[in-house]
Formats: sequence, structure tokens, C-alpha cells
Amino acid sequence: MPTNFQVFRGQGLSVEDFEKMKKTKGGLMSFNNFLSTSRNRTVSLDNFARPATKNPSSVGILFVMAIDTAICMKSSTSFAEVSKVSFFKGQEEEILFSTHTIFRIDRIERIPDEHTDRLWQVNLTLAGNQDDDFNKLTAHLREEFNWAKGWPQLGTILIKLGEPAKAEHLYQILIETATSDKARGDYNDMLGMVYDDLGEYSKAITFYERALDIKEKTVPQNLPALATSYNNIGNVYAKTGEYSKALSSYERSLEIWKIALPPNHPDLAASYNNIGMVYYKMGEYSKALSSYERSLE
Repeated sequence: MPTNFQVFRGQGLSVEDFEKMKKTKGGLMSFNNFLSTSRNRTVSLDNFARPATKNPSSVGILFVMAIDTAICMKSSTSFAEVSKVSFFKGQEEEILFSTHTIFRIDRIERIPDEHTDRLWQVNLTLAGNQDDDFNKLTAHLREEFNWAKGWPQLGTILIKLGEPAKAEHLYQILIETATSDKARGDYNDMLGMVYDDLGEYSKAITFYERALDIKEKTVPQNLPALATSYNNIGNVYAKTGEYSKALSSYERSLEIWKIALPPNHPDLAASYNNIGMVYYKMGEYSKALSSYERSLE
């Protein structure tokens, strides 16, 4: 393997997530699961990126990754050439990278195509621990995922990586095999998050409410967990324009937060802000202003 080489990865990405990526140009992005790439640009483009454009809500992305083996060694990023066991055998020239591989986003540009304007190339450069932003991101990832272990952690990472369909399948299995009510409640919450992310709001409500029902029956003393569930439900109703239901959920969340939190806690401010937003959408501007002012206190 040469000291410096290039690999490719084709995949689909939701339009919303792609717009977020464009705003972080120059920043870092993380691939926290095992990262499958190819030395063959054509395989990545034609078999993975281009087919993703058939979905009107997604764009096709061809990641072009610049790899420096010296950085791999310094940042403990390992990789392996796995062509012999790849689906495409030698054609793909597959290279598999370890989890927690982090890249800097260098350039984002459209790939000319006569059939679609939703095919993009994203150029990445492997980041190493000599990079201050890299060190900050790795510390953040360790902290953020510290609470989740094993399979639940994988589901959380899949959501962060914009692969909710895989997370959905995982959480459905975890719900079926859960050995405690607490775990079952947590997994229903997570599956609600997946459907929320997919825009399948009726399903999101169903699983958020199942999670809330389990929590109220099994851990009623866990006030923050209950408040979070009500807030999640309120968020979905707000997205679907069912503002009276959103208001009811947000107000219930606020009532619980008032009991569980000190008066200057930021989650209280967020609750008042959510309520203000709903009142504004309902055209009740004086109540909206009052709630917004409370959020600033």
C-alpha cells in the first residue's frame, strides 16, 4: 500500500442532512462505524451514489477520501484491504477502516449528470490527533456516547451518521429482546427518534407514547425522563401543525421540569421557548411574547 492513496465511498444522504453538511465545509465529520470504501471510483459512483438519486428526498454522495498512512499511525486509525471477501470481489478493491475514523471536509461540488442535479462529490482528508478540532471532536464523541453500551450505542451512532433505516431495524430487534421495562422504554424512545428523523411522524408519536407509558408505570420518580418524553411528543406535534396537542405536551413537560430542576436551568428556558413558539404559530402573540420573555429570565 502506498504512503498516500485515495479511496471512494458512494451512499445516499437525506437532502436535510446534506444541507447541514454543506454548512460545515472545512469542519470535521466522523464515521463511527466500520467504514467500507473502495479504490474503484466507478463502483462507488454507479452502484451506490447514483442509485440514491432515485429517491426524491435524498442526494447521491460520492466521498473521495485522501489517506495518509502516517496520519493513520499517529491517530490509531487502522485499515485493511478486504477484496477477497467483498461482495464485488476484486472489482471493488474494498478497504475497510476502523471505527471512529474522522475526516475534514475539504470540498463539496456537484457531479455533472444529464439525469439528475442531486449527485455530489465530497472531498475529505483523513484527520489526525495533531489537529485541535480532531481532539475536540473525539473527546465530544466519547462523552456523548458514554452512556450507551453495546448495541444501543451502535443505534445511536447510526442515527448520528444519517443511517436511520439501519437504526430502525436494530431498535426493533432490541425492543423484542429487551429483558427489562427500563430498556424497553429506552428503545421505544430511540425508535421514536428514528421515525422522527425519517419524517414518519405518526410512527414517531406511537413509539414516544409507548416509551412514556412504560416510564410512567415503571419509573414514575424519574422526572427528567418523563419531561423529555413529553417534550419529544410536543416536538412532533409542532412539526405536524397540531399546535394545541403540542402545547399540551410542552406544558406538561414544563410542569415536571419546574419540580425537577433549579429555576435557572437551561432546559426550563428551552421549555418556555417551545411554548412561545407554539403560541406564535397559533397567532396568540401576547402569550408568545410572555413565554419568550420567561425563557430569557
